Amino acid sequence: MKRRSLLKLFSMGGLAAGMMSSGRLLAAPSDYRGRFLVTIQADGAWDVSSFCDPKTNVAGEPDINNWAHLRDPDSAGNINYAAFADNRYFFEKYHRYMMVINGIDYQTNAHAVGILHNWSGRNSQGFPSLPALYCAVEAPNLPMSYLSFGGWGQTDNLVHTTVVSDVSPLANILKPNVGQWDPDNNVRLPEANAIILKAQQARLKRLAGEEGILPRQQYNIASQRAALAGAESLEAFADILPGPNQWEQPVTIGDHYTSTRQQAQVAVLGFRSGAAASADLHMGGFDTHSSHDADHEPLMAALTDAVDYLWDYAEENGVADRMTVILGSDFARTPFYNSYEGKDHWSIGSLIVMEKNATWGNRVIGLTDEAQNAYRINPSTLKRDDKNGTIIYPKHVHKALRRYLGVSNFADQAGYQFANTEDFDFFNPRKSTS
Repeated sequence: MKRRSLLKLFSMGGLAAGMMSSGRLLAAPSDYRGRFLVTIQADGAWDVSSFCDPKTNVAGEPDINNWAHLRDPDSAGNINYAAFADNRYFFEKYHRYMMVINGIDYQTNAHAVGILHNWSGRNSQGFPSLPALYCAVEAPNLPMSYLSFGGWGQTDNLVHTTVVSDVSPLANILKPNVGQWDPDNNVRLPEANAIILKAQQARLKRLAGEEGILPRQQYNIASQRAALAGAESLEAFADILPGPNQWEQPVTIGDHYTSTRQQAQVAVLGFRSGAAASADLHMGGFDTHSSHDADHEPLMAALTDAVDYLWDYAEENGVADRMTVILGSDFARTPFYNSYEGKDHWSIGSLIVMEKNATWGNRVIGLTDEAQNAYRINPSTLKRDDKNGTIIYPKHVHKALRRYLGVSNFADQAGYQFANTEDFDFFNPRKSTS
């Protein structure tokens, strides 16, 4: 951990001091009962005008969407969506779960900046991702608290990240004492393992009781205690992993390889076992500068299919009631086609937040005009307000999400506050732009 981040944690008065003195800093209880936070990152910039902010063509202007020549936008509950890909199935099934935030200005057309801005709330380096903040507050104690599958997930060293790039070695990593090629042949006898574990615990207890140990040493001791305490949940994770032929298989869509359904499997089983509390799922390929419709349509269908699978698999494994899911992208695509029948980068985009039985579900916040330019929104009423409103930026979304997830105080005390930023009451179910 960097010295700056370490000092942040240890400067938080009662929080860090209380956890340290009680021996609970990074301990790994098996009874975690908090929420599970999932971000789904559609890398490359998705086309929201063909998804959750549908646009029809305007007479005398370049076509925005080819599908709009044949069909009008449709709606599920209070949410409008484009007649494109498999949107009908997705929105009909999940509109009650979701809040759509349209008209977010990412202030950039550069992928790296857009990704950073969307997932941290700031368009320059230095802020951690929302799941990192969440895990630092709610689940610093879990052995694989923050799962990542290749997307953006800066932690600023608040928590560790477990990167899963291949599921095949997972069982061996989670159960290191089990022989890789012969599960019935343990590397050590269980009796020997118990003796070693007892000696390790006694040594850590002795070290923790010594006088004059430095904060870095305290942190290292707590981390080692966490690793030992988390062994039970890691074994539980290993015990429920699918067999070699039971994993969801990655698929190829055009030139792009995606394993998002498999990522969802790992995340849900990590939640169920008590080993993990958050996950960044990832799917690329959305940078469709040519042949936009032909490439984007199957990609969007695969994305919504993966989200559908995530919810269904979470339901099957008993964790759906505790999940918060956030769908987003770098920014959006132009409301017109280029000379290659593609769409280029557009800074005004959307984000979707989902929960089962959400009191704030079935709502749309934010507005854009027929050419996908953002209107000003009043932070208090959430209505269009050209005089007293403000454009919605990622910092507004993150500020509201932090408050909703209960991590605002921690983030502010750690130096990640959004100064001079309006408060949007996105999660008030009584407010809507519709």
